[in-house]
Amino acid sequence: MNPAEIEPYLLSIMPGLGVNKMRELGRLLYEIAKRDGVLFTSILPPGEKWNFEKAKNYLLKKRYPVNYKNTPRNRFYLPKLELDPALEADLTPRPFYPKTVYIEESVQHSALAKRVENLFPRAKFLLTDGKTQVGSPNFSRRTDTLFIHREKYDFLKPCPCSCAAAGCGYNLINLGFGCRFECEYCFLQQYQNLHAVLLPANVDELLAKIDGASFNKGLFERPRIGSGEFTDSLVFDDITHYSRQIVPFFKKRPHLQFEFKTKSVNIGGLLEEGGAENVVVAWSVNAEPIIRQAEHFTPSLSERLAAAAQVVQEGYRTAFHFDPVIIYDGWQQDYARTAQALAEAVPADKVAWISVGTLRFSRELKKMMENRFVNGRLLDGEFLLDFDGKMRYSDAQRVEVYRYLVPLLKRLFPKTQVYLCMEDPAVVKTVYSV
Repeated sequence: MNPAEIEPYLLSIMPGLGVNKMRELGRLLYEIAKRDGVLFTSILPPGEKWNFEKAKNYLLKKRYPVNYKNTPRNRFYLPKLELDPALEADLTPRPFYPKTVYIEESVQHSALAKRVENLFPRAKFLLTDGKTQVGSPNFSRRTDTLFIHREKYDFLKPCPCSCAAAGCGYNLINLGFGCRFECEYCFLQQYQNLHAVLLPANVDELLAKIDGASFNKGLFERPRIGSGEFTDSLVFDDITHYSRQIVPFFKKRPHLQFEFKTKSVNIGGLLEEGGAENVVVAWSVNAEPIIRQAEHFTPSLSERLAAAAQVVQEGYRTAFHFDPVIIYDGWQQDYARTAQALAEAVPADKVAWISVGTLRFSRELKKMMENRFVNGRLLDGEFLLDFDGKMRYSDAQRVEVYRYLVPLLKRLFPKTQVYLCMEDPAVVKTVYSV
């Protein structure tokens, strides 16, 4: 399918079609043709007498068969189709080896800077005052540039939960920016404007701020602090050695609990430090088809669970995040298999919490995803503009997911806190009122 041919075709069957109407119909034709693997000319055949209203209603019903009947028109997001081949993701596997390393002058003698110099001797090293623009203009080349810096501002903060969503009281520390994994739904591909991997060299200074800070406990018996918002918590740990600083720090503070949130199996530093009951190593998990098809470069589910079993044996607790859950034919059976695999891998009493959240994304991220992953299937679902301005499955679809997964997880992990992540309070109430 050549998307450039859609607009001329629409004009051939509906002459005089305006720009905005062309945009909406072109968007619908593209998404249906891509999802169903058919020619767009077969969706609106030229023999019919089409006008805009007839065509749009027909296409909306075909594109959103589950939600068309009960969804207000303003919840269907139909932006102009803008595909740029230059943005397509590079999915060639390669080890992490930056071509250029920038080191901020104030941390040039830090242990992290020295370690990086030893690990990547073939890289080009440059000192910077921290104000120099670094990185590639292409997000797919972000791992070519590494920036070792002094974090001054955005270290410790409450989780920036979606506006009006039900919060869990999570507290975040920022231990880096950028990731070597290539998950198709990752918000960083739209959010990150500095296309490089940033790693702070002054984690000791940052940890020193924790004792004087106040924290929200939220759903938990004691404050939960974690990393993993702007990077995977462990994917670079063999380089940063952050776990070697964080674990002993929190071992001495049992009134707090810390979470490493990861898809990585880079657990060597954790094993060297030895476990602690208040340090939780949490894995993002998914149905195996989603891991294979949309979480590029990440370890398999079995590899993640083997790592979880190892850290539990060492004395850590673990946790799991079913996030994002994707709806597709057979999702129930596949997610049930994942849940059962978790239960078989680790003792139920060692699982501190489990979160569940369905796929959601900003309007800007939708356009980035369809550019970077032209053959991806995640966007084939029926996503609507929702309460927080993000694209989500309908309330009814999300409630169906949660009413299936939450009881299943509670049955397998009866003493574990199971909660919904970044969800509409009305949906939360509906799910837990049963």
